[in-house]
Amino acid sequence: MRRGISVAAVVGVLALTATACGGDGGGDGGDGSKAANDPGSVSGTVTWWDTSDATNEAPAFKKLVSAFEAKYPKIKVDYVNVPFDQAQQKFKTAASTGKGAPDVLRSDVGWTPGFAQLGYLKDLTGTPALDNAGDFLDGPLKNAAYQGKTYGVPQVTDTLGLLYNKDLFRKAGIEAPPADWNAVKDAARKIKDKTGAEGIGLSPDGYYSLPFLYGENSDMVNVAGKKITISDAASVKGIETAVDLVKSGAAPKPAGTDGYNALKTDFKNGKLAMMVDGPWATKEIFGGGAYKSKENLGIATIPAGSTGTAGAPVGGHNLVVYAGSKNFDASYLFTRFMTEAAQQESVSSAIGVLPTRKSAYTKEVLADPVRKSFYEALGKAHARPPLPQSGDLFTDWLQHYTKILTLKESPKEGAAATAKAWQGALLKDWSVQE
Repeated sequence: MRRGISVAAVVGVLALTATACGGDGGGDGGDGSKAANDPGSVSGTVTWWDTSDATNEAPAFKKLVSAFEAKYPKIKVDYVNVPFDQAQQKFKTAASTGKGAPDVLRSDVGWTPGFAQLGYLKDLTGTPALDNAGDFLDGPLKNAAYQGKTYGVPQVTDTLGLLYNKDLFRKAGIEAPPADWNAVKDAARKIKDKTGAEGIGLSPDGYYSLPFLYGENSDMVNVAGKKITISDAASVKGIETAVDLVKSGAAPKPAGTDGYNALKTDFKNGKLAMMVDGPWATKEIFGGGAYKSKENLGIATIPAGSTGTAGAPVGGHNLVVYAGSKNFDASYLFTRFMTEAAQQESVSSAIGVLPTRKSAYTKEVLADPVRKSFYEALGKAHARPPLPQSGDLFTDWLQHYTKILTLKESPKEGAAATAKAWQGALLKDWSVQE
């Protein structure tokens, strides 16, 4: 038994192996020959768990589902929107028991290696699902692979940027977005004095801590060295930078519950001048009173840390196929359709997400300043570590980072407690770097 894999997970792997014998999930063999050679004859039902935001993103994907069913009238898609914060564990439970798992899942890039290691995903290498792989951006394609095999097809990608209110900057006499976190503090003070608005909002979600770590040339883990680095001196310094923004008044203390959405509401209504966020947030932001003119939204690269380094994580979602699916051919066709350039361009134009295919970055897509800004930011973004436990790391870190930003726990204490929790459960044979 590998360390870090539960008994339930191993049972799930064995169950999937048994299922694969004599049919590879039942019915169509799993090689995709029918989908490749006679797609019009493929029939059946595909259950898709969509983890996109139900209000701001899901309607665009539902339209694509209807278009797919029109193209392949013998295939019905059972669409289910699963809340993102519940989907990882829900899929694990369904896959480990062999009951209720979807044929296709919209998986966060951080979940994909872990699902693959546990045997829950179909290797899509060479199948019709992964069409024209050379057209995908390098970062998203790497985030869909594990140990030399491709287990997902990149659907959308993203990174983080510094979003700011140009009107508030202008009223405060600030001509350009701040280039480092010290400049963020100065800008926040000027904005507060001149306009009464708060400076910068910091989300208590652990994902949003990564730019502070990258700014000190650190990360949560060092995969090559099998070292936990969340609590080393550089990482703690980065976290202290975030805490200093709160203590100095540059950032309001975030709410311990639903802090991210509260900050986004203040930002879109002009009560907050800056926040760190990704392209997925822009549709909602443009619905706020402060951005009736879309030109009022500024997007800059993430401010640098004390090392002069600035960076944000490469995020996004893959479409993955459950290894126990009863209809691989239909699942492959659905996955391919949903990740084709035309569909990516359509969704990007509708809700502002970033395509993963190079050919989807048409003149029309890049004509939008939001998409262009984040596309350029992707060139400097940091790839996520190829670690099966990557998605699980944030469970412990979320609890402690929230306490840290709400000033209930020191950065050193919270980071040390997180490292200890990881070493005790997820990364048992790893060392903790001091």
